[in-house]
Amino acid sequence: MDLSSGHKTKKVVHVVQHLRPGGLECLVLDFLRYAPAHWDVRIISLEGEAEQAINDWPALQAFTNQITFLNKNGRGVSVKSIKQLINYLRSQNIDVVHSHHIGPLLYAGISAKLASLISTRITSIHTEHDAWHLNASKNRALQTILLKLTNPILVADAQAVQSTLSTLFAFTQPQTIYNGIDTRSFSLGDCHNARTTLGLSEFNKGDILIGSAGRLEPVKGHDVLIKAMHFTPTNYKLVIAGSGSQKETLQNLINHLNLQDRVTLLGRVDDMPAFYQSLDGFCLPSRREGFPLSALEAQSCGIPTVVTEVGASVQTLCPTSGLSCAPFRPIALAKILLRLKPLDKPCAIQTRQYIQHNFDVRSMVKQYQQLIKTGSSQ
Repeated sequence: MDLSSGHKTKKVVHVVQHLRPGGLECLVLDFLRYAPAHWDVRIISLEGEAEQAINDWPALQAFTNQITFLNKNGRGVSVKSIKQLINYLRSQNIDVVHSHHIGPLLYAGISAKLASLISTRITSIHTEHDAWHLNASKNRALQTILLKLTNPILVADAQAVQSTLSTLFAFTQPQTIYNGIDTRSFSLGDCHNARTTLGLSEFNKGDILIGSAGRLEPVKGHDVLIKAMHFTPTNYKLVIAGSGSQKETLQNLINHLNLQDRVTLLGRVDDMPAFYQSLDGFCLPSRREGFPLSALEAQSCGIPTVVTEVGASVQTLCPTSGLSCAPFRPIALAKILLRLKPLDKPCAIQTRQYIQHNFDVRSMVKQYQQLIKTGSSQ
């Protein structure tokens, strides 16, 4: 009990597969940032170790006292990791375990179930951030077993995901809580100042600067976007923020298409609000997605956004300024990019207000807090 406030302290731990820069990982950090003052909220990363993770993602430095790495190695189920989790949950008197995706569901769900047999009951919450991995029969079978065995409060991050879960797992009653972003950090800004901050001042006044952000992995479809740039006028320029295994492959594609003067891989960008503010338009060309945060972030900065029609991406769009395109189609995407123009001030404000009203992180966290209170009392 927090005697100073009269509130009971809740100890909540989020379990993720890894802590590398990405939408889900940023979202989990926001659970730490916006937790009630009397709650003790932490993260367990199944994979990785602290020093390397912080080196790769300096944003973790501020949360080192709240993050534990299990350094799980290799494929297959690690009994050692399950034992580590059980011991952690018991020794720290954890009240709530919140898993994200199927791997953490296995470890967190089983550990919470076993720990509850020995000590006080632990409430389990599981959030699905996309549904495309459930296309594989092996994953569907595993998730069916895990949901029946661990019986967590099941949450989907978008209506499309909730619909899939309800269809595949009819014995569950998934709820929908939309992902949210910090709309106070991602706000309207001055394009010129933002470009100066990021070292992008070389772009000419007549250029249309398109941006994309995300891990440089095949699933994100950056190759499709680069190919689309080949079919746009030469004043269309593209900057991509992010790192990943496809960096060399994408650079080779840029060189092959002679787009070196028009497409730039920026690598990791730490000042993402400035990145979005520097753009004339934002594009998310994913092959698969859940409910992408980057589209919300760009629009919160008043930037018109294009997404591919995969997962719940279209549900992130402001109805008055957002555009969408079928995936895998560079020429069709190029035609959509030609429709992207910087928004005038009223339209930029309207786009931002749509995100503020529907997808602010503070609203998301409050909904999960209420879910925890309700679930813990049952």
